[in-house]
Amino acid sequence: MHDQRLKDIVPFVTSVESGSFTAAAERLHLTGSAVSKSVSRLEARLGSRLLERTTRSLKLTDAGSAYYQTCLRIMEELAEAEAVLAAQRTIPSGRLRLAVPTTYGRLGVMPLLIPFSQANPDVALSLTFSDRFIDLFDEGIDMAVRIGGSADLPASLGCRQMGRERMVFCAAPSYLAREGCPTSERELLQHRAIMYERVDGSTKPWLFTTADGHPLWRDQPYRMALGDVDAQVQAVCAGLGVAQMPSWLIREPLARGDLVIILPEQQPDGLPLSLIWPRRKQLLPKVDALLAALEHLTIR
Repeated sequence: MHDQRLKDIVPFVTSVESGSFTAAAERLHLTGSAVSKSVSRLEARLGSRLLERTTRSLKLTDAGSAYYQTCLRIMEELAEAEAVLAAQRTIPSGRLRLAVPTTYGRLGVMPLLIPFSQANPDVALSLTFSDRFIDLFDEGIDMAVRIGGSADLPASLGCRQMGRERMVFCAAPSYLAREGCPTSERELLQHRAIMYERVDGSTKPWLFTTADGHPLWRDQPYRMALGDVDAQVQAVCAGLGVAQMPSWLIREPLARGDLVIILPEQQPDGLPLSLIWPRRKQLLPKVDALLAALEHLTIR
């Protein structure tokens, strides 16, 4: 990338942020004509109009919006690279973007982020709560907590395995008082099931461990199938049936006595928990500090 490309990016980004060439020129200590020519030169080189000009304002085109987001990432990465190379920057600081699963992020990650934030007042945490697959590079994420989906990662990503889920069968005491407590796999399969429904409409089968230690998946007729784990917990606590869920998800209902574990000998391992981050960001003090803060993250 030659110098002129970098020179044109700054006036373009500043013009978008300022809303006009005149305001951008004031911020950059240039003339309005110089800023306008710089953006026009950028558009000519790219062969695409980035901004719609009116007498009062500037508006991004679709192509301009996509290019603007790319420019922001480039400028942020340059700033982070300078921070890594600056010997005096040893205190974690700057914006830190973390992506976490929706429910596990609330129950498992947030209790660790609160003391981290208190200990690092110069770090501005930005959290994305989502159960969808997130591309760290496309979305500018510094670190992700991921349940499952960590196999075959590219070499550009660092990964730390934090353990695997422990799957347990559970029900409300009111349900067991009414329907009886199963004492075997065969009896369990006769009970009303509250299943988790995947995005494609299928239900996640129950997982058992065979006598020789192998996993065995069983589809189960259900009374209710829910595509949200919090709703699934609510239904089971209400005494509507039996469910198999990760132990981290029902830790609080178990402690309150709203749920009890059944068939305790059947507690197979579920999905893995991983911390994932772009390797080029690992030397940043803020990322290194967050890795240390999450080293005690657990999913069992």
